[in-house]
Amino acid sequence: METVKLTEKQKKARRGRNIALGLLLFGLVVLFYVITMVKFGSA
Repeated sequence: METVKLTEKQKKARRGRNIALGLLLFGLVVLFYVITMVKFGSA
C-alpha cells in the first residue's frame, strides 16, 4: 500500500488546522459548562 508523503508546508497547515479545531472544541465545552452552571444556579 502506498502512503501519501506530505511536504513540510502541508504538515504545518494540517497542524495549524488541528490546533484550531482543538481550541474550538475546548471553547464549546467551556461555553456549555458555563451555560449549564448559569441555568442550575438560577434554579
